[in-house]
Amino acid sequence: MEKFLVKGGNTLSGEINIGGAKNAAVAILPATVMARGRCVIENVPDISDVRVLLDILSQLGAKIEMLSNDTVAIDTTDINSNEVPYELAKMIRASYYFIGALLGRCSEAHVSMPGGCNLGVRPIDQHLKGFQALGAEVTVDGGIIHAKADRMLGSHIHFDVVSVGATINVMMAAVRAHGITIMENVAKEPHIVDLANFLNSMGADIRGAGTDVIKIHGVDMLRPSTYSIIPDQIEAGTYMVMAAATGSSLLIKNVIPKHLEAITDKLISSGAEVEEFDDSIRVTGGKVIKKINVKAMPHPGFPTDMQPQITAMLCRAEGTSIITEGVWEGGRFRYTDELKRMGANISVDGKMAVVEGVSKLTGAPVRAADLRAGAAMIIAALTAEGTTEIEDIHYIERGYENIVAKLTAVGADIQKIIVPDGDSMRQAQ
Repeated sequence: MEKFLVKGGNTLSGEINIGGAKNAAVAILPATVMARGRCVIENVPDISDVRVLLDILSQLGAKIEMLSNDTVAIDTTDINSNEVPYELAKMIRASYYFIGALLGRCSEAHVSMPGGCNLGVRPIDQHLKGFQALGAEVTVDGGIIHAKADRMLGSHIHFDVVSVGATINVMMAAVRAHGITIMENVAKEPHIVDLANFLNSMGADIRGAGTDVIKIHGVDMLRPSTYSIIPDQIEAGTYMVMAAATGSSLLIKNVIPKHLEAITDKLISSGAEVEEFDDSIRVTGGKVIKKINVKAMPHPGFPTDMQPQITAMLCRAEGTSIITEGVWEGGRFRYTDELKRMGANISVDGKMAVVEGVSKLTGAPVRAADLRAGAAMIIAALTAEGTTEIEDIHYIERGYENIVAKLTAVGADIQKIIVPDGDSMRQAQ
């Protein structure tokens, strides 16, 4: 079993380079199947979710070539399957993006219900509604989603709720539909814009990505493209919060500051100092952490994927902070039980958490309940007295590349260890 050991109390100093956006990469990589030929994707993050997607592409018949640590060539000329293997699909949520991509390429897709982090109920009904509006026949049988469309036609689609996944999935399918598709009440996150830009670079005609309405003129074919993925907004935000939580100063490089505005605003309100540059941002923690209220909302609101991290920081704020989850129905606050093992004072009522700041946290055995909860455990551990042992780090490695090396380089005391299964501080207590 692999774990992280984190000894708290160190002040961090230096620079951290941000990799490509996980949430963009997990959409762009499946989208490469829509163009027959060799796509070159740059600024690809070195994370486990990407490795799973490349395995899926290989199983479908694509040829994969790593040109460098962050650049991959994907030749989809010989794609010979429209079925995503169950053993791979169950590992990540983003496997469902192959439905839209394969519908666009093969007019047929067979993909098992997705896996990934357990954040409560995350239905895909809006995905299926969009595919059906385009003329696809969609059934779910034995946990497998079957979608088929001999001829997709453009349609007017209004999503019942704002859904990042549905926006991405249906957008990919609509690119190859005949006629015009208008999608309303869509998500506006930066990675949706990035996917639209990638598809447009392949010859698609997508307009309005980043607004409430996306208009797509269907095209007969797409051509291969070379494309560079945007920097990861959430990775950058996580290190920004680390700086503020530990009273440190970090220069976060390779970022788009505009994508970080909601995070920046909350950190400034909490007492941190934030300086923005063209493609970097410096965060310097204040002498004290001030109480703030945060509500996670769809973009351009505060990202739900940053909610656990900022909650971890506020465990040591002066006063009472209120955190509200405005995206997921349930499950997002499960990680608070782990923070309480370290001495945090948190009470949860449905979609709201009340955080009473404490003078100190103490190292303890904890687990990463999901990807962003795992990041929260690291933040808490960096501020705690003593050593924290973090289990289930495979969740963290789904979305943070080289996190031990990056943190060690700026002065954190963190190491990855391998211990026999069943041997842990957590069980000893």
